[in-house]
Amino acid sequence: MKYASIIIDIVHEKLDKTFDYSVPAYMEEEAVVGAQVVIPFGRGNRRVNGFIIDITDKTEYDKDRIKDILEISDNKTALESQLISLAYQMKKKYGSTMIQALRVVLPVKNKVRELSEETVSLKVDRAMAKEILLEYKRKKHTAKARLLESLIEQKSMNMKYIKKQLLVTSSTIQLMETDGVITCESERIFRNPTEEYKTDKKIILNKSQKAVVDTVIDDFDNNIYKNYLLHGVTGSGKTEVYIKIIENIVERGKQAIVLIPEIALTFQTVKRFMAHFGDKVSVLHSRLSAGERYDQMQRAKIGEIQIMIGPRSALFTPFTNLGIIIIDEEHESSYKSEVTPKYHARDVAIDRAALCNASVLLGSATPSVETYYHAQCGMYKLLELKSRALEQSLPKIYVEDMREELNLGNRSIFSSRLKHLIIERLEKKQQIMLFLNRRGYAGFVSCRSCGFVIKCPHCDVTLSQHRNGKLICHYCGYEINNLTECPVCSSKYISGFRAGTQQIETLVNKEFPSAKILRMDMDTTKGKRGHEDIVRAFTNREADILIGTQMIVKGHDFHNVTLVGILAADLSLNSALYTGSERTFQLLVQAAGRAGRGELPGEVVIQTYNPKHYSIECAAKHDYIKFYNKELDYRKVLNYPPIGKMLEFYLISEDEELICKAASYVKFQVLAADIDDVQMIGPAPAVIYKLQDMYRQVFYFKCSEEKLLIKVREYLERVAGHFMDKYKCKICIQFDFC
Repeated sequence: MKYASIIIDIVHEKLDKTFDYSVPAYMEEEAVVGAQVVIPFGRGNRRVNGFIIDITDKTEYDKDRIKDILEISDNKTALESQLISLAYQMKKKYGSTMIQALRVVLPVKNKVRELSEETVSLKVDRAMAKEILLEYKRKKHTAKARLLESLIEQKSMNMKYIKKQLLVTSSTIQLMETDGVITCESERIFRNPTEEYKTDKKIILNKSQKAVVDTVIDDFDNNIYKNYLLHGVTGSGKTEVYIKIIENIVERGKQAIVLIPEIALTFQTVKRFMAHFGDKVSVLHSRLSAGERYDQMQRAKIGEIQIMIGPRSALFTPFTNLGIIIIDEEHESSYKSEVTPKYHARDVAIDRAALCNASVLLGSATPSVETYYHAQCGMYKLLELKSRALEQSLPKIYVEDMREELNLGNRSIFSSRLKHLIIERLEKKQQIMLFLNRRGYAGFVSCRSCGFVIKCPHCDVTLSQHRNGKLICHYCGYEINNLTECPVCSSKYISGFRAGTQQIETLVNKEFPSAKILRMDMDTTKGKRGHEDIVRAFTNREADILIGTQMIVKGHDFHNVTLVGILAADLSLNSALYTGSERTFQLLVQAAGRAGRGELPGEVVIQTYNPKHYSIECAAKHDYIKFYNKELDYRKVLNYPPIGKMLEFYLISEDEELICKAASYVKFQVLAADIDDVQMIGPAPAVIYKLQDMYRQVFYFKCSEEKLLIKVREYLERVAGHFMDKYKCKICIQFDFC
């Protein structure tokens, strides 16, 4: 007798364990690790779904009381043992139930309708068919005669054509098949969302690019599976390097996953890969239909494709012979999941690669501080591309002090230099990008006259402006009343920044009425092809100016863009997060990198109220190393990652009074526990204190050891078990292990 250890498909911590079921003899071939099954559960033998985690010959329970598996689900998206192991690692590391982790790595849970193409063919030879045709005509079987006459000419025909054009019914076709005159065959066909991207293009590498490719492939051929960081300036040809590495990997019978940070990048990235690999490539992202997603997973499992491209979820493509995982723009925050388990794709990619003897290549012009720190420590092998692929010069960057503009009487959002350069580019029929650094940051308060920003005296982050008239620190809870004048220069030009892309578009239309404008933000890209349509239109020069938020500066390659204007660089610089300076540097360098990628040189205008900040000065000089060293010094002082590890513990409730009581209870329990070598900060209101009518309080825990922080998480989960019902709240835990 075989026994299966099964985890129930229910998200509940009390059921986050396995249950043993016996495997009927006739199911043994199908009952494999990872298979989805239907089992009787509980006293009422309720039918529930589960996943087989292990198959064994023994069980610790009374064999007479063990129930049988009812059926193996006809959903053939069985998990690989490797993916189950990965899910288990995610559960332990990030804090979730096993089933929550399995739902992340499971390719497609619900089976969708499969598409097929039916073909009708002659089963008899042509001479016999002609005799049968005469008989059909004699008996006035007109539909049969019509079909047979067509098949004599073409031998085989599409079923849909026969029914719609020849007007032959299914019953007639079945009768002819029963008579042995014809045969009907059905062939599975897959939805292919990449079909329209096919083009033709050859890639020639320069010396630096070839050296990077040779290094990775030489290691691979020697069975050395490393993690690499490719640090290449904007326009250095990282995508061409990825393509050549994958070409070599695929030639060796392996498969590749390419992660990109945003759906907005899919169109150009997939187009470039399709140009080289054709139908070996597919794509996964949330804008695909359920049927398209299902089919891409099936194509991957049966080996019809060798390369999968997509955002975070593409990491779990069920390739059986994975050779490399490439993470483009690895510094992007979108690689971190916002739902439980709150994993980071970079770290899970490294774990998956270790399970299947694959390599990981992280690429960026502005690597995260954590990733570059790991490269310096030898955890990743550092590869570099120090110049642009075609030897173009990096764009010239101007830093415009908006305080001086105000003193000169310029109260518009455009500095004098930016306005002049826009007019010049419009006259020359060259394209312009205007980047508003806005999305995802809580409002801060600054003085437009002197540039002073209101900061927390304890945490070195900005105070966030709330609608109740308070300025609050989201790390320690420090708060003051909103200010009506600057405490430094007494100017009344002190307030939060409120302009959005729509307002910018209106102002651009007013200032430059002859310009054709496109806007790319969350509102204009809601449709399935929203990003793609805007990118294609701008690539085809159907607009002079592209206005947008962060999605317009991530990896796009527009050869006619010679001017980039960065409006309000301070918005990310003065975010309420400790990563504000890093995020600002990355955004400025990435935005600047969109200019001058073609034959014409590029220029960039950064508008700021804090031109002397090191992130802005380093971005203006394209100096990553100087920025990294300064930022690391700051992290060392405050023990932020990568120097220290950090855990965020959220309490969430619709009752503001109860959540404050819960926060006090947690603080008391942690202080009483006296956990060594762990620093607790908080409780404090979360960056977004109220979200969808739910209030959120947050604690931060810092320490030097990842294992210790996991123990803290486990302790907090036990503590939470005692008060969640009483205070009507939920918890959420997020790690920053890097």
